[in-house]
Parts: sequence; C-alpha cells; structure tokens
Amino acid sequence: MLLGIVITDERYLTVANGLLDAAGARGWETLCFLTDTGVNVLADAGFLERAKACPNSVSLCEHSAARYAQGRFDPKALGDVVIVGGQYQDAELVRKCDQVLVF
Repeated sequence: MLLGIVITDERYLTVANGLLDAAGARGWETLCFLTDTGVNVLADAGFLERAKACPNSVSLCEHSAARYAQGRFDPKALGDVVIVGGQYQDAELVRKCDQVLVF
C-alpha cells in the first residue's frame, strides 16, 4: 500500500506524525505533500526526523514555503531530504498513491 498524505495546515502535525508512524508499523510506504501553512510541519524535529528516515518521500510547495515559513526552516538546506517543488508534486502523489488523505 502506498499512502499519500497532503497537509494543508500546520495544525495537523500530530495527525500527520501519527499516520506516518501507523503506516510504517503496517509496512506501508508513504508520500507527503506540504502546502499552504502545512509546510511549517518541517519546523518540527519529529516530523523532520520521519522525513529524513525516508528521503524524498516528502515534497513541499516552494511558493507556500516562501510565503508561510518565514524563517522557521530553510527549504534549500533540506534539499537532500525533501523535494522542493510545486503543485506538480501534489499531482504526482495523487497519481501514484493507492489512497490519499488530505488534511
């Protein structure tokens, strides 16, 4: 199972971390796309560690990061871990995944 998780607001951090852990416990692969204020989950050490454990499984909207991150993290410094792109990455997630949850 390939589970897609789209995070549109940073208030869903706890839900996202729980889903990533639960999916991993089931042996499922996950892809995440971060947009709008959801990009700020990357400022959380726990979420970032989950992303580092599976490089390039998390992508973010560069426009949203420029607009909402406001110095909370540096997208360029995460280039080896996170795909910095745009809404194309969201479309790819939807195409590839068996199920997609949007928060």
